[in-house]
Amino acid sequence: MNLKSILTIAAAVSTAALFSSCGTMSSGGSGLAAYHAYDRPTYLPTNPNNVRVKVSLSTQHTYVMEGSKMLLAMPVSVGAPGSATPTGSFTIYNKEEKKRANTHGYAYNGNNVVKTMLAKKPAGYSFTGTPMPYWCEFKADYGFHAGWLKHQPCSHGCIRMHENLAPKFYRLVKIGTPVSIAYSQPEDATYGNFPLPPDAGPLPDYDGSMYVTDGYFKQHKTPKYD
Repeated sequence: MNLKSILTIAAAVSTAALFSSCGTMSSGGSGLAAYHAYDRPTYLPTNPNNVRVKVSLSTQHTYVMEGSKMLLAMPVSVGAPGSATPTGSFTIYNKEEKKRANTHGYAYNGNNVVKTMLAKKPAGYSFTGTPMPYWCEFKADYGFHAGWLKHQPCSHGCIRMHENLAPKFYRLVKIGTPVSIAYSQPEDATYGNFPLPPDAGPLPDYDGSMYVTDGYFKQHKTPKYD
């Protein structure tokens, strides 16, 4: 085996070790502060045309790859039973940094904010859709976007990303990036054992004003890349 081959293998082993840990576990702590602090190592691609996304529904993990190089391995929340995330091969065809839902969101009247469907908006209230930051659509009405992460499937079919990872994912992908969604992915075995953020289920929600204004679109750390 020549020196170039040895160095290539060593680099691959080093990268896998960085992206994985001794087991899938909480990243440390269980409160809101630990949730806000959560992050994952992320690399920018050399050639954005070679980037592809792979989603494993069974592990609720998403892998952003450039060829065989892992750019970002991150936890996500996928569709709950009855509103499953679609499987198959797709491409990202729409990106919108400040996307809002059309049918569900928040009704507000002064300081009064009520989470509701548009069709059930109280009389005399204004309405704004649920913020879905860093929207990357791969099928009509299905996309990746920032949202609370839970340790079990909980979305309406979209793929929720942690607020600190959503802007990173948004930068890594482009219109035309391939997306593969399946029950499992080969990368689960190599890169899937990384720490998780605390389960968002028991955590307190943000004040409604965060969602009515642009506050939630800014609720993330400044992205840093390795």
